[in-house]
Amino acid sequence: MKKLMTMTRQFRDDENGAAMVEYSILVGIIAAASLLAILAIGGWVGDQFTGLCANLNTKGVTAGGGAGGDCTP
Repeated sequence: MKKLMTMTRQFRDDENGAAMVEYSILVGIIAAASLLAILAIGGWVGDQFTGLCANLNTKGVTAGGGAGGDCTP
């Protein structure tokens, strides 16, 4: 009976599972924040290229090297 009580106290005082859950939640939050940051930066970069393309439209160089290229693929 004493051994059972000792094992029960050890199980109650063991905090490894709680720490693992806390770290898992923390990793999830960091992953979500990283994903949102990457998506936001990607959208901003895309908008910058679109604006640049609009400003340079018909002022670029064609594939053959002549003047008057545009941003369409």
